[in-house]
Amino acid sequence: MWNKLRAHHAKVADRRFETLVDGHRAADFVAQTGDMRFDYAKTNIDAEGRAQLIDLAEQTGVAAKRDAMFNGAAINETEGRAVLHTALRNLDGGPVMVDGADVMPDVLDTLARMERFADDVREGRFTGQGGKITDVVNIGIGGSDLGPAMAVQAMAPYHDGPRCHFVSNVDPADIAGVLRSCDPATTLVIVASKTFTTIETMTNARTAQAWMGGSVSDTGAQFAALSTAAEKTADFGIDPSRVFGFEDWVGGRYSMWGPIGLSLMMAIGPDAFRAFLRGGQAMDRHFQAAEWQDNLPVMLALVGIWHNQICGYATRAVLPYDNCLNRLPAYLQQLEMESNGKGVSMDGADLPLNSGPVVWGEPGTNGQHAFYQLIHQGTRVIPCEFLVAARGHEDDLHHQHQLLVANCLAQSEALMRGRSLDEARTKIAGKFDGDELERQARHRVFSGNRPSTTLAYPQLTPEVLGQIIALYEHRVFVEGVILGINSYDQWGVELGKELATALQPIVEGKQELSGKDGATAALVGFLQSHGVS
Repeated sequence: MWNKLRAHHAKVADRRFETLVDGHRAADFVAQTGDMRFDYAKTNIDAEGRAQLIDLAEQTGVAAKRDAMFNGAAINETEGRAVLHTALRNLDGGPVMVDGADVMPDVLDTLARMERFADDVREGRFTGQGGKITDVVNIGIGGSDLGPAMAVQAMAPYHDGPRCHFVSNVDPADIAGVLRSCDPATTLVIVASKTFTTIETMTNARTAQAWMGGSVSDTGAQFAALSTAAEKTADFGIDPSRVFGFEDWVGGRYSMWGPIGLSLMMAIGPDAFRAFLRGGQAMDRHFQAAEWQDNLPVMLALVGIWHNQICGYATRAVLPYDNCLNRLPAYLQQLEMESNGKGVSMDGADLPLNSGPVVWGEPGTNGQHAFYQLIHQGTRVIPCEFLVAARGHEDDLHHQHQLLVANCLAQSEALMRGRSLDEARTKIAGKFDGDELERQARHRVFSGNRPSTTLAYPQLTPEVLGQIIALYEHRVFVEGVILGINSYDQWGVELGKELATALQPIVEGKQELSGKDGATAALVGFLQSHGVS
């Protein structure tokens, strides 16, 4: 099937897909659930190519693997774990079984405990030693930071609770900058680490504890933990009532639906958080029930497979025309690149084709004045994924939102259409002539024929945010199944951690430098000579 797809691509690669986009294609090359619409008409995928991509999904067993995931099978084979972040948003579904036991009673009990605690903080029943909690500082890294930090910013129009801040980097500038704006007597610190051993998180947690200790008598009284390490959280001074755990079948980058989302719940309240969960659950049900051609996660994945593995486009730009989604590209970097950045297939053999793409992006219209030049006229084709809402939250500034939408639609049209040399000449004919006209015109040529997709929705609400995040989670899953890799482990992050642990006492000057390559040794010497130790 891969060779068949490559042959079809070779046949159509030079075609101007602008010529394909008529009213019929605009209606056919979309997938929709409720009021969310995924449009991939501005790509070079035609009916034959789509049929072949769908055959690829069927032949690689996407349906069977999807059902196994939802049924609690250990599809994370390298770690022997189920993959059930979907259970965290299964608010009114049936039992979810893992090893013969229904996990839903514990999931719903933890959610209820989170809601009670969030309400107590938001309504002033739980206070700091200086009064009502005004600030919440979430300390985590990776999935314990990127997801909730992105979601809290995305839901800014719904904030009615304490201010939420996020600390992830072990660079002291990160935590110092956050704590400088908070009052230790009215700050709640949430430490997000399943094992309570993550070195960056625990280093920052101890810094926060020392900061708080200068102003309050009981530092542990203003800490909560998102962790399963009960003994370690107790040793830290955190009461068990403020410890919220989650199972090993919830991966870090898929964890904001449960306790890792506590900061989001603090910001927007339990009711809005449940709406967020229901959005995710709605996308789960769509993914399970919709036919492939109408299935948003499947079609999003198949478009990605076409562009990366078939067309050879190595990167993917995520471009939300929604400033509240400012952190979505960074969140998707981890979700997609940590999940599908693998070089070994499930059977341990070298992967015979490219794995996941490089994912990057910024919100529009900022990106238009930064890197869109490369996207439009650079030598490499970069598929673009636009996201746009019909309405913003600033009703009195709706005219600006209309300008935003116009920019989004114009960019995808420009990428597709481009501008020919004749059009460029005509545009500047009155300003130049002769050889100079030709030279100037060539600088104004846009090749066009550059693919993009658009995800459109009415407004960025908690429910819609839940749909978007679940959509991308399932997209990653489908691409991973098709590529034959495990999207749910991340061994690639381990080696650097091990080497950092060994290097720390050397950098501190507590241990002699030995066994390191010359380049590393020279860098250590330089940094030590300038005060690192």
